[in-house]
Amino acid sequence: MSNSSFVPSMPIGQPSSGPSADDIKARIQAQLASRIAALNQSLAASDLLRRTSTIVPGTNLSSKNDTSVKTVSKPAPLILDHEGRTVDITGKEVQLVHRMPTLKANIRAQKREQFKLTTQERTHDEAVSKFYDPRVETKPTVRAKRSFKFHEPGTFETLAQKIRTKAKLEVLQKEIAQAAMRTGVSSAARLAVLSAIVPKKENKEDDIPEIEWWDSFVLTDNSYEASINSDKPPEEKYEGITHLIEHPMQMKPPGEPNKVMPLPVFLTKKERKKLRRQNRREAWKEKQEKIRLGLEPPPEPKVKMSNMMRVLGEQAIKDPTKVEAQVREQVAKRQKAHEEANAARKLTVDQKRQKKLKKVKEDTSSGVHVAVYRVLNLSNPAKKFKIEVNVKQLTMTGVIVLYKNVNVIVVEGGPSQQKKFKRLMLQRIKWSEETVSAESDPGKKIENKCTLIWEGMVKNRAFGELRFKNSPNESFARELFKNHGVEHYWDLAYSSSILDN
Repeated sequence: MSNSSFVPSMPIGQPSSGPSADDIKARIQAQLASRIAALNQSLAASDLLRRTSTIVPGTNLSSKNDTSVKTVSKPAPLILDHEGRTVDITGKEVQLVHRMPTLKANIRAQKREQFKLTTQERTHDEAVSKFYDPRVETKPTVRAKRSFKFHEPGTFETLAQKIRTKAKLEVLQKEIAQAAMRTGVSSAARLAVLSAIVPKKENKEDDIPEIEWWDSFVLTDNSYEASINSDKPPEEKYEGITHLIEHPMQMKPPGEPNKVMPLPVFLTKKERKKLRRQNRREAWKEKQEKIRLGLEPPPEPKVKMSNMMRVLGEQAIKDPTKVEAQVREQVAKRQKAHEEANAARKLTVDQKRQKKLKKVKEDTSSGVHVAVYRVLNLSNPAKKFKIEVNVKQLTMTGVIVLYKNVNVIVVEGGPSQQKKFKRLMLQRIKWSEETVSAESDPGKKIENKCTLIWEGMVKNRAFGELRFKNSPNESFARELFKNHGVEHYWDLAYSSSILDN
């Protein structure tokens, strides 16, 4: 639309003889209104055509005369009655589909439910199959969501009741055992009496008695259930139970040391050097302080033959013979002081012996380590001497009993001592160099050997200084061990010899 269609041309400077301004304005508004109405009508027609019409294939839309558009019947207009319901032209009520907006989470939940239903149907189909094994668990394709698992009400109350009942039974059994100990009846005799009293009957594997025989001496009722449901007081329910409580005497464990031993501190070579350097520096500073305060005289210059001319200077040039004699005298004096200091630090013979004993000796107050060896033949004097000397050097105690092919060696000491002596007996001494006649066949020769019968810990030592004992028979040897309260050492060694034979 151009402005020339509704704006009249008027030459400038001439008076207007045409229509007035109001007429022109009314004409423009009328044209605009007509054009807007036409545009709205064309838009509505195109929209209606797009929604309700179908285009026939093979038609040419550019042609004006050919109308190939096939229109569809329009929907019936909606009418509201006096009650507000939607009705059509005939007055029938129309049910409109209401679509409510929903969240994505709800949509996903619906999809999951549908997927579960399909999965369950598939699993059910597999179960129907003849190849399905119900013992094999089929894992779902989707991981199950973890949720809270709540216990049924009363679960823990039942569990607590069981624990309390078990604790009561344990207390009753302890009281029965204490009563038996106070009466002085041994466990073996008690079992013999009980086995004679209780009638023997063949019980099946799954047969549960009404009351166990060990509880029948305490409970007055004939079953546990009757005892629990009974309203009798505890004094009448149970027999042989009193209000007395036995407090056992507290004893110290046998292997526990008397006092706590502090852990020794081991320094490295670099740390020892640093510590020595610091100590020497502190001593030097203290000596310098005393010299400054006048408590000590300043030391003489350390003159040697090599630095005599540099230290003494002019005095050495004037009388070198006299200066040389003085220097030699100082050197001899220093040498003598050094030797005297070494002699003062030197240990005496007794101190050396004590030092060696302290190094070898071990603390056996918390327990004594014992080892029992058996040697087939111990007639060689060199081997006997080696065993005796090592036992004395290691400050160990024990006994050596000589009897045919059962030569028993018992040694007592600390763990380190036992380790060294064990190496002597089993590695250093070559027992196989000698041959021994067999006990069963005297004409047959076998190699001599040493066997470790037993090693362990005991509370106290049973023997003193090492002694050799010759035994004419096994009863004499056993009596010897029995006098020291360790006859089981001999029994163990003698039985092992019998088994070897």
